[in-house]
Amino acid sequence: MSKKNILITGGAGFIGSHVVRLFVNKYPAYHITNLDKLTYAGNLENLKDVEGRPNYTFIKGDMVDQAFVDKLFRENSFDDVIHLAAESHVDRSIKYPMDFIFTNVIGTVNLLNACRLHWQDAGEHLFYHISTDEVFGSLGDEGFFTEMTPYDPQSPYSASKASSDHFVRAYHNTYGLPVILTNCSNNYGPNHFPEKLIPLCIHNIKHNNPLPVYGKGENIRDWLYVEDHARAIDMVFHQGEVGESYNIGGSNEWKNIDLVYLLCDIMDRKLGREKGDSARLITFVKDRAGHDLRYAIDATKIKSEIGWEPSLQFEEGLEKTVDWYLNNNEWLENVTSGAYQKYYQDQYGA
Repeated sequence: MSKKNILITGGAGFIGSHVVRLFVNKYPAYHITNLDKLTYAGNLENLKDVEGRPNYTFIKGDMVDQAFVDKLFRENSFDDVIHLAAESHVDRSIKYPMDFIFTNVIGTVNLLNACRLHWQDAGEHLFYHISTDEVFGSLGDEGFFTEMTPYDPQSPYSASKASSDHFVRAYHNTYGLPVILTNCSNNYGPNHFPEKLIPLCIHNIKHNNPLPVYGKGENIRDWLYVEDHARAIDMVFHQGEVGESYNIGGSNEWKNIDLVYLLCDIMDRKLGREKGDSARLITFVKDRAGHDLRYAIDATKIKSEIGWEPSLQFEEGLEKTVDWYLNNNEWLENVTSGAYQKYYQDQYGA
């Protein structure tokens, strides 16, 4: 394996930490630099097992700061960029849309400009941009998102990711920057920040707190185990064709309410409760503004061209996820201690 110097952005976050861990452990000849701003969802505890490795470096910084990004690239001869850093929670995007515009759009363009400026040599480079299926909008009862599905973002979050996707493709078409994009379905698994549905439910069930479910819980999502996503990123990085996009999905469609009931059953069994005890915590709340009905990924292209397949069915992955959270109580308590609320209080005074 040839030596590479790779910048991974957002490597202290949920998906990013799994990608960093995989690359550090699997490719000792690569040097992995993890750039993360360490906001509420970035947590270096996610990567304690790779701290001190000779092929791993962490740098705290904000990619929205153009001068910082330029200096970072001047001081490090990065061969490639795997770009995961993003604001990612739809509810937060509704309340704080400018955060998403700055991080997801301006931050991405700053990285693209740095790559265009510093990749003037004859070497091979790659800017790999990780995006979401939410850029495609909402599906009805039938059909799937493919790589050719027109963009139709419905929330400030998905609009910001759609914009960043367009800039990545524009820099490829206009400047010849070598890029690859992937759009993934909903991830779940260890280290997920507990504002998202699955870890929130696990935490609330454990503490007998209400389980908020939007509307009637009929929204459908396609769920992908995070370690399967990290494997897909690895394979696309090494085998994908420059200029192409690949959809990554778990082929696991679940209504939100059915997922919550399944989690309740698993937690009742794990905690030694009577079946149905946790389901009493389900509380239907006012639906989210602009709530997309259904997401579903057609992952035929990545399966046929690259050979990736998800390794876990949803029920198996969910059992592993619940076990991880129950066995890592200290991690969960630390990230729910109010630090992220304080971050927004410091930012906005409210």
